[in-house]
Amino acid sequence: MTTVTSPLPGRVIGLAAVPDPVFSGAMVGPGTAIDPVREPTEAVAPVDGVIVSLHPHAFVVVDGEGHGVLTHLGIDTVKLHGEGFELLAAKGDTVTRGTPVVRWNPAEVERAGKSAVSPVVALEATAEALVDLEQDTDVDSGDLLFRWS
Repeated sequence: MTTVTSPLPGRVIGLAAVPDPVFSGAMVGPGTAIDPVREPTEAVAPVDGVIVSLHPHAFVVVDGEGHGVLTHLGIDTVKLHGEGFELLAAKGDTVTRGTPVVRWNPAEVERAGKSAVSPVVALEATAEALVDLEQDTDVDSGDLLFRWS
């Protein structure tokens, strides 16, 4: 069982509330989303594992069971071309839960006209594989989001 924790402080709002049909329709995979606090913050690894994909606005960590967890910082933030994001880790790094991966400011993302809502998705999972899914609650980095069996 993989325990997935919040990469960000904020409010858990669920994927259905994400202002993007690909995420809200769970086309990328099941999971949840965080409406982050509006202050400079570090997005941290939600699981122990290896960073297999890393962009300024998104990263994937794969754990020892082969479960890949995508953290996507904001919506349409790829269009910011890395502006306002600072990489704190590298692709291929082995990380533990809570390791800082990207520094960013959700308030700056909103000033740039993008949503700061951040999906956290279990890649290649079924909705039935996720249990203890948090919803409509405030979280800090490292708090439980869901478990993946």
